Amino acid sequence: MLRKGMQVGLLLFGIFFGAGNLIFPPSLGFQAGPQFTAAIIGFLITAVGMPVIALIVGTFNPGGFRSEMNRKISPLFSLIMLVLIYLSIGPFMAIPRTATVSFSVGILPVIGNGTLQLAVYTVLYFAFAWWLSITPSKLLSRVGKVLTPIFAVMIIVLCILGATLATIPHLTAPIGKYAEAALGSGFIEGYNTVDTLAAFAFCIIALNTLKQLGFSSMKEYYTSVWAAGASVAVLMSVLYIGLGLLGNHFPIPQSVYHDPSVNIGAYVLTQASYSIFGPVGVAFLAVMVIVTCFTTTVGLITSVAEFFYQEFPVISYKSYVTICSLLSLAVANLGLNEIIKISLPALLFIYPIAISVVLLIIVNKFVRLSRPGMRLTVAAAAVLAVIDILNQFAGWEWAHSFIIALPLGESGQGWLVPVLFCVVLSLVLPQKISGHPEDEAENMTETKQ
Repeated sequence: MLRKGMQVGLLLFGIFFGAGNLIFPPSLGFQAGPQFTAAIIGFLITAVGMPVIALIVGTFNPGGFRSEMNRKISPLFSLIMLVLIYLSIGPFMAIPRTATVSFSVGILPVIGNGTLQLAVYTVLYFAFAWWLSITPSKLLSRVGKVLTPIFAVMIIVLCILGATLATIPHLTAPIGKYAEAALGSGFIEGYNTVDTLAAFAFCIIALNTLKQLGFSSMKEYYTSVWAAGASVAVLMSVLYIGLGLLGNHFPIPQSVYHDPSVNIGAYVLTQASYSIFGPVGVAFLAVMVIVTCFTTTVGLITSVAEFFYQEFPVISYKSYVTICSLLSLAVANLGLNEIIKISLPALLFIYPIAISVVLLIIVNKFVRLSRPGMRLTVAAAAVLAVIDILNQFAGWEWAHSFIIALPLGESGQGWLVPVLFCVVLSLVLPQKISGHPEDEAENMTETKQ
């Protein structure tokens, strides 16, 4: 049971850990300076804790998050929410970012920047990703057992050797948002990995892979799910802390970190590799970053294509893979910094709703909750998310005043207390439903191999 779970966990870790997982921890580590501990704790909550909890919760129900949200809120909300999530982690945000990060960190130092270089690279990158994605049944053997161990070992080597370059934080004081609220800033930075949203999608891969491995009972199935989640949590936490410490100790000139065109995380990885390995470090970094990002790309394309094929089977699964790959190719050529810039408002809207859904599902496993109350909870999360976006990106004064007046508003989690209040309200409102969905286990049972 544990062996099967760890196999699935290694596969899931490989497709979870991609572009943002590489570049955001070193950037956080550098900017947090002596406040690194608080910042990395906040980061681990949203970048590891929430995704793993979401993954376990979604995989426990053989019908996935679609079944849970259908019963607890409504089928229409479920469909709209999942479409938004899959488009966000798919061709409009996360998939293109994996390609541009691998280009910026692994290829750009070798051949230089330019629209033509990026275009050629992304064409080759997505062509190979398309080829692997059209056969999802082979993900475990190709990604989980081959590609994932390669990049995991390379990242660990880089972090361990990088620790010998310096032993104390480079900055004597945190900078930017980390000077005001290190824990809250780390919490928000974890959003950028998009992994809580990805957990909604990767449940499909987890469920399908467990089917391939087979299980003799639901007890074995649940044990395998827990083992998979624990494996993902441990592996991701170790690499995040290592990459964060690398950025925390690595010296960066003021001219670099004050330059808005420079991605600090990419800079740290590039310079650390060169400092450790010399000219060979360029090739080391290129292989590490490309393999890391590529495994996530394949997992995301597969998840997106399977979701849309299940929900809208008007064209074939292979056609959805092709469409997703072509759209991702087009968006990737906007460049890394532009993709990150336009993605944050979308994340600030979707994340509170997704976290609220996971919270409701967990609470409802133990007590009956009211369907109107659960609907009110996700509605409150959506409204507060919109107000926060108006505060941060439109500069509306009333929105700013409203957000900072909320508990935890100044740290970026103003939505949390109102959402928790709505969850409590769901305990007393009528039309309560059980937290145990219809038994779909028989549809999952496979003959033990």
